[in-house]
Amino acid sequence: MALNGPQPEACSSHSQSPLLEHSTVAGAQDHEGLPAKRATSGGWRSAYFIIGSEIGERSAYSGIEANLINYLTGPLGQSTAMAAKNVNTWLGTTTLLPLLGAFVADSYMGRYRTILIASLLYILALGLLTMSATLSTPNPLDFQQTQKIMPSSPPSQLQVILFFLSLYLVAVAESGHKPCTQAFGADQFDGKDPKESKAKSSYFNWLNFSLSIGLSVGAVTLSYIQDNLNWVLGFGIPCIILVVSLLIFLAGTKTYRYSTVRREENNAFARISKVFVKAARNWRLSLSSEKAIEEGVQGTLSHQYSPQFKFLNKALLGPKFSEEGGKASSIDEVEEAKEILRLFPIWSTCLIYATVLAQSSTFFIKQGTTMDRSIGAGFDVPSASLKSIIPITSVLFVSNYVLLGPT
Repeated sequence: MALNGPQPEACSSHSQSPLLEHSTVAGAQDHEGLPAKRATSGGWRSAYFIIGSEIGERSAYSGIEANLINYLTGPLGQSTAMAAKNVNTWLGTTTLLPLLGAFVADSYMGRYRTILIASLLYILALGLLTMSATLSTPNPLDFQQTQKIMPSSPPSQLQVILFFLSLYLVAVAESGHKPCTQAFGADQFDGKDPKESKAKSSYFNWLNFSLSIGLSVGAVTLSYIQDNLNWVLGFGIPCIILVVSLLIFLAGTKTYRYSTVRREENNAFARISKVFVKAARNWRLSLSSEKAIEEGVQGTLSHQYSPQFKFLNKALLGPKFSEEGGKASSIDEVEEAKEILRLFPIWSTCLIYATVLAQSSTFFIKQGTTMDRSIGAGFDVPSASLKSIIPITSVLFVSNYVLLGPT
């Protein structure tokens, strides 16, 4: 399969007839490296495979993450404070690493191959996690009055090392899988086509809807198995789910559209970094040069120019004005850098939300173990399943938005 990158002769608009241009998607190719045909590739036919794969991945991830603090305070015998620290450190790692995964995918490997390799690494990590649970598996029905699972014996050093190694291997796999799968799904819709552009907007709504279902199912079912059967099954089943998820993803290979944008052009990190570097080099810019910039960006490109963060406009200077020399950044690259700066206020306000959300994986779960969770005779609702309230709420609101919101 030719999935690496563009085929110049296939992508050249000069070599295509008007009819071919209309029937194919610009900037995309199929699994054979030929121009992607709109009628037989991409769209919802491909998105269904990606969404189905993501449901499985989210279910498996939720099965590990939701009940993690109970495993640390139970079989591994850690204190609640130490366990909460380890959970938050791991969650922080899984949140930040996708930045690296997206960079690797856009710059070197491409999204399809990154997803494939990340999935295989994911399966390996969950297999090792299951193996670590076999080294010491206490009876999950041995509860104290506090309803905390207590280890039958102190965990071995090998078990602890293997557990944390596999846990952070999950984080590495997640870094490639999470950002690329969602973006790869968006690649299946042509934003320049009015019909597909509208479908692309719906795709993200239904993707979030489906992911919330996967998180809910994983938190409820797998936490019950971990609490009432054993942790080997509780970690082994997510591994099996990941295998099925990968098979679903591979089943859609022949229907996918693959971007033909050259990686060096698609590297957002490199483009934006160069803007800041060039602007810093030209910070001693003379007044006459600044006026030249103003006249240039407010002239033929006035529709693209924004008056904010004018210091970045100095990256537009080429060898004529700059002592450092080098090629000047384009107006599109400078505006792209400005858009990143505009996101910082939004990111900063999300910190409060993230701080509250972090409690749902730690003290929220431990508080649940102190509650009376009995329903009927002999059935206790797993404390980790209480976390499913969050994705269930998302399901309700997303479905309400899709059905009743703006069209």
